Amino acid sequence: MLDKTGTLFSHVKPTDTQFQGGGLRDFFLYRDLGVAQATHGKVIAHLVKANLPPESSGGTGWHRHEADFQIVIMTKGWAKFMYEDQVTLVEAGDVVHQRPGIRHYLFDYSPDMEYLEIVSPADFKTVDVDPVCDIPEPATWTEP
Repeated sequence: MLDKTGTLFSHVKPTDTQFQGGGLRDFFLYRDLGVAQATHGKVIAHLVKANLPPESSGGTGWHRHEADFQIVIMTKGWAKFMYEDQVTLVEAGDVVHQRPGIRHYLFDYSPDMEYLEIVSPADFKTVDVDPVCDIPEPATWTEP
C-alpha cells in the first residue's frame, strides 16, 4: 500500500532527544518525540515530566485547549486534574481523552510524574479561562 498521507517515517530513541524546559509550563520538562516534524504539524507527541513541586508552581491554572484531539497517557507517578468541577486522579497506566475545549486544571502531581501527551494539531493553542470552582491544596513534596 502506498503512503498517501505525506507524513514521514520517524524513529526516536531515548538518547536522541533530551528533556528540556521552554515548553508550555516552566515547572515541567518536555521531550520531543519527533511526531510534529514527521506529520508536518498535524500531530505532536511529547513526554512531559515534573520539574518543580506543585506547591511552588501553583499548577497549570484553569485553561482549555483549542485542539481537535488530545490524550494523556500517564507513564509514571500520578497527577490530579480538575476536569470542569470533578477531581480526577490519573495514575500510571491510565489514559485520558480530553475532549476538545474541556476546561481543566492540573493542580497536583507526584515528583516522578511523567506522561505522554498526543495532540492534534501540533500548534494547538492554550486559552486561560475563568475559574470553574475552587481547587484543593496540593500535597507537599517531602524528601525521602
